[in-house]
Amino acid sequence: MEHSEVDPEILPEERDFESALRPRSLSEFGGQPRVRDQLGLVLDAARHRGSSPDHVLLSGPPGLGKTTLAMIIAVELGVALRISSGPAITHAGDLAAILSGLSEGDVLFIDEIHRLARPAEELLYLAMEDFRVDVVVGKGPGATAIPIELPPFTLVGATTRAGLLPGPLRDRFGFTAQLDFYEDADLARIVHTSAAKLGVTIHARAADEIASRSRGTPRIANRLLRRVRDFAQVKKHPVVDLDVACAALEMYEVDQLGLDRLDRGVLDALCRLFGGGPVGLSTLALSVGEETETVSEVAEPFLIREGLMMRTPRGRVATHAGWSHLGLRPPAGVAPALFGDAE
Repeated sequence: MEHSEVDPEILPEERDFESALRPRSLSEFGGQPRVRDQLGLVLDAARHRGSSPDHVLLSGPPGLGKTTLAMIIAVELGVALRISSGPAITHAGDLAAILSGLSEGDVLFIDEIHRLARPAEELLYLAMEDFRVDVVVGKGPGATAIPIELPPFTLVGATTRAGLLPGPLRDRFGFTAQLDFYEDADLARIVHTSAAKLGVTIHARAADEIASRSRGTPRIANRLLRRVRDFAQVKKHPVVDLDVACAALEMYEVDQLGLDRLDRGVLDALCRLFGGGPVGLSTLALSVGEETETVSEVAEPFLIREGLMMRTPRGRVATHAGWSHLGLRPPAGVAPALFGDAE
């Protein structure tokens, strides 16, 4: 069963669009030049040796292309790709069944590998290092371990929380790639490429505008492009120019920095309801009617990265930039140091 990177907002039809817009080779993969070059060397060396490349760990926030890179690795090697995810592998037997079904040279992609169950994780150590699994038959004193030899394969693991990976598992990857947020210029090129695939005629300034509001993330850039495409189609604009792009993004409540309704709601509550903080996460989440996990994992990282908000030992605090973005001024009597740049 195929599992994409975790993003609860992705609908099945969105996944279909994502699949259609994915690059199919390293040469088509936009952005991440350092990772692309390093991975290209790993794959070229393996091809010259006529063997499977080392296991690959892809780390970084959602939407930066980890699943796409796993697919590209299989295509570049000309082998089959098997896809699963950490939460789907709940028992060692689940993983043993997947591993025993691999053919020589196959690529096994495990998304959210940091969420593997401990028994499966321990089974994976032996499989990665010695291409063998020990299947336990029976229970109690009469239980016996039957070794099953595996064909050489390449494991590609993806994680958004590299710090949660146990050291023994992390050390078994021969190549680790940390994916970073994309530059606007790279995102604009991705928007142009995706627009061509969607049959959308788009001006350079419109592509730049979409890119600048995409939070450094190709998945968001492609999603915004599709919404702009919908707007242009319904409003009967044959070409997406800057005015069309801005009107569409305004309709979908994505502002100039890329903040959406949730982000602005959190920042607005922090400033207007709590005087800029400090305020606890659960109280802040309650004020916007969201779960604490949604606020901490979806809205907070971007607000902090943009310097609009910061975490302190006493709670969340708005920065000067956060107040300014809302067109507000910090209340009188509040220490200016509280509203300095986020660290």
